[in-house]
Amino acid sequence: MADIANKYPENVPGKYYVDNQCIDCDLCRETAPNNFKRNEEGGYSYVAKQPENEEEEKACMEAKEGCPVEAIGNDGA
Repeated sequence: MADIANKYPENVPGKYYVDNQCIDCDLCRETAPNNFKRNEEGGYSYVAKQPENEEEEKACMEAKEGCPVEAIGNDGA
């Protein structure tokens, strides 16, 4: 389960975030490309944009549910 205390600093403020468990598998970036981006230097994903509509919200939820290491969190903010 993702830990908000270990989230990457690149995550934009909001309910979704990626923490340091990310293994750079690319699933979230493929599932929700409008919302997740890659830190090329560090080799991990982060939330670049919080969902702004129902379609993006569904994509972010799907990415969270599909994350193989549960590195995506939703603090409900």
